[in-house]
Amino acid sequence: MGRIKKKGTSGAAKNYITRTRAVKKLQISLPDFRRLCIFKGIYPREPRNKKKVSKGSTAATTYYYTKDIQYLLHEPLLNKFREHKSVAKKIGRALGRGEVGDAKRLEKTHMPKVKLDHIIKERYPTFIDALRDLDDALSMLFLFANLPSHEHIPAKTIALCQRLTLEFEHYVITSHSLKKSFLSIKGIYYQATIQGQDILWLVPYRFVQRTAGDIDFRIMGTFIEFYTTLLGFINYRLYTSIGLVYPPKFNAKSDGDGGELSALQLEGKGIDNGDSAANGEASKAITSAEAQAEADKIAALAASGEDEEDETTVAQTEGEEENTEAIDTFETTAEDADVLPQPTASNEELASLFAPFTFYLSRETPRAPLEFLLKAFGCRRVGWDGTHGDGAFTTNESDPAITHQIVDRPALPADALPPVPAAAEPTNGDGPQPKAQWPRTTMPGRTYVQPQWVWDCLNQGKLLRPDLYAPGAELPPHLSPWVKPKKGEYDPNRPLEEQELEGEAEAFEEEDLDDAEDAEPRLITNGEMDAIVDRDSDVEAGEGMDVASDSDEEDEEDEEDEDDEFEGFNSDAESEISDGEAERRQHQRELEAEATGTTLESSVPSSKAKSAEIRKKAEKKRKLEDEERERLKMMLPRRKRKLLKRIEYGENKRDTEAENLRRKKRKLEKVKAAANAL
Repeated sequence: MGRIKKKGTSGAAKNYITRTRAVKKLQISLPDFRRLCIFKGIYPREPRNKKKVSKGSTAATTYYYTKDIQYLLHEPLLNKFREHKSVAKKIGRALGRGEVGDAKRLEKTHMPKVKLDHIIKERYPTFIDALRDLDDALSMLFLFANLPSHEHIPAKTIALCQRLTLEFEHYVITSHSLKKSFLSIKGIYYQATIQGQDILWLVPYRFVQRTAGDIDFRIMGTFIEFYTTLLGFINYRLYTSIGLVYPPKFNAKSDGDGGELSALQLEGKGIDNGDSAANGEASKAITSAEAQAEADKIAALAASGEDEEDETTVAQTEGEEENTEAIDTFETTAEDADVLPQPTASNEELASLFAPFTFYLSRETPRAPLEFLLKAFGCRRVGWDGTHGDGAFTTNESDPAITHQIVDRPALPADALPPVPAAAEPTNGDGPQPKAQWPRTTMPGRTYVQPQWVWDCLNQGKLLRPDLYAPGAELPPHLSPWVKPKKGEYDPNRPLEEQELEGEAEAFEEEDLDDAEDAEPRLITNGEMDAIVDRDSDVEAGEGMDVASDSDEEDEEDEEDEDDEFEGFNSDAESEISDGEAERRQHQRELEAEATGTTLESSVPSSKAKSAEIRKKAEKKRKLEDEERERLKMMLPRRKRKLLKRIEYGENKRDTEAENLRRKKRKLEKVKAAANAL
């Protein structure tokens, strides 16, 4: 006879452990257990069969893997937590006795410091693994960098988050890794490609943040402690990979004056650039050093006495290496193959998109995101008003070197602006020149655009027409660069004529005409008014009401209805005849009208009749297609027919949404056309 197993000692009951048992097994407090699980990346698990795990209990319980808890038994941080707890008891005992000096000494010398370096190495064996997990870290750090300090968030933590995020932005600017950006309700999304990994993070807008009381800042602070360590490792590796010294020099005075990016000064390792290495000039020095190394290599080959053929081979090899930077094109192999999207610009073109320009940011524009985007795409000269902070290329709005000015308020007439006090006339010709201040005056030769122009240019990889983004102009739709319209969905960038189904525009026009006729009041003539008055004065009992015994009137109405139906059937039949037959019948009607001396109503059908005819043809065609589709569906097995039904439900929902959006677009265009006509 086999050995009888005791219930709850094997299987799912042994693989899972409750949180209470885990805390008792580790002999730490619940807050420390949560902190340790966040550091180690251990999260609660949901058993497949809770009844077996809980031994029949129905209480809400949190479960963990038993192996994860056993793995935590050997964690060095457990000793740090226990030491921290013992020192905290001593400090509390000293404060209870009134020994404040001893309490400060204990906190300064005996309080253990928690380091997470070994945890970073355990969780991310390779650098690519760390980059893949950087999205949430960047979003959380940028969020805390914009929060105000209070009792739960110390100012030291916020300053650390700000410095780490600025260091990461400097690397993105120097390496030209930024690819896309999008303005949303939540904030500004950025996407950068670093060592082949796409990193997407969210930066909130710089509004006044009010922290609610129902937020557990202890949990968020634990995540911040882990993420700051992670980003510090990543920044060090990224800086050293491109030959920059980490950490960069930090100018506290410039940071206090609102310099932000300008407060950090980059330096190339082994290159004496001094202060000129700031704002991305270190990358230029590195590039020149690499070019000088290549030139020295070629000179050494030439000095070694090699023949011209070897030099030609080297030149051809360099030419091939240069050609690898060209844009690849994807050609279709068959006529019915999918058309792949073609790249619009190479990495070098995107990196120097704004390089030839000098930008000036008006006071109402967001300086931080615009400065980051412009510098990331090659612009080295960005100026702004002195109230925005330190680090501007120029604070003079009338500087003639400025080529583009970004404004975010409409162009108001001169009457709507407050008067400007008259300046004192200079006694000699050396007085100050008048300044061009937007929105009163504009500088000739300068381009004025709205901030959306910068985002749309970098998302499309080319410079767009600035007149579409002029101050006060109605901006084009700002669409997400990560969402591509699929077949059948509404695309605001394409004209409606290319997206509408056959007969959809005619049906919309017909509905508009019907609505206009219903809404338009009809004027009553004098004759009609007299007839109404006479009828009111001569009304007798029972007159004017439909009586059931009036069989003659009912027969006449039925005959009229039948005639109407028959005429509609004939009109449908005539709509299906050929154009030649229609012309022949029209000519016959004209001859008969001329012979009888009557006038033909109209030899040319009205636009309403034409649109109705086109709509009927389209509806009939779609009806035939639906019938053919239903016939084919009946030949499918039941399982596949159900699957096809679910697919059709999603397609019909998508088509309905697209049709509603197209209707709104057409109505909006009609209203705009009417407003422009006025």
